[in-house]
Amino acid sequence: MSGTTDFLEAPARQAAVVGEAGHRPWPLPDAPWLVAQTWDDLGFLHWRVDPEALRPLVPEPLELQTFDGSAWLGITPFRVGAFRLRGLPPLPLLSSFGELNVRTYVEHDGRPGIWFLGLEAGSRPAVEAARRLYGLPYRHARVDVERRLGWTHVDSSRPGAVFSARYRGEGDVLPAEPGSLEHFLTERYCLYSGQSSGLGRVEIHHLPWSLQRGEAEVELNTVAPVALPDEPPLVHVASRLDAVVWAPDRIRH
Repeated sequence: MSGTTDFLEAPARQAAVVGEAGHRPWPLPDAPWLVAQTWDDLGFLHWRVDPEALRPLVPEPLELQTFDGSAWLGITPFRVGAFRLRGLPPLPLLSSFGELNVRTYVEHDGRPGIWFLGLEAGSRPAVEAARRLYGLPYRHARVDVERRLGWTHVDSSRPGAVFSARYRGEGDVLPAEPGSLEHFLTERYCLYSGQSSGLGRVEIHHLPWSLQRGEAEVELNTVAPVALPDEPPLVHVASRLDAVVWAPDRIRH
């Protein structure tokens, strides 16, 4: 499939994801979604972290989640494609860019989600829109995500924060089993964000992740806000996922 054909077909694929929602831990929102996007060549790179190191970085009333007694810090590079507002087509020069997220896992009112410790994106308009609308800590950076010779190479840089690595998947492509560590780290259907009026919850929907276990070589990492163990990360790789995102709702304390 050519890049042009895929670009034109992406809106229909994205909108169709709401037709399958039985895997969600709670129902889809009643309101219409606001933003759609496609994630390509995504790498989940995770490290075990002492919960006491991360707790100061997660605001109350969010509960920091653990698995097997550890908190987890994830660094997730990927390419965003066909980024668009509901009812509009993706714009060729503005809708595709590299992104890198630094995240951990939280819960509020029984809804597990993601807390972002940092977000880097190669699109200045997307950065400004996400900061204003969602209260997310996006920073504009040079983020290159490129597949070469079986590896996905990522180079993200801005003053004071650099991440350079490569990763690849190995073996079968499978959904994450409920109750597994893979499921805990990836099957998340909301994120939490800081709003001017307080904390907000942002609902997200996509089909279940299809994952490969993988390996990564990290050359340089100054984006993590806490010290990471001197060991290779746990790696999972996904080739593509379409997603839709709702406007934020304020959390009642």
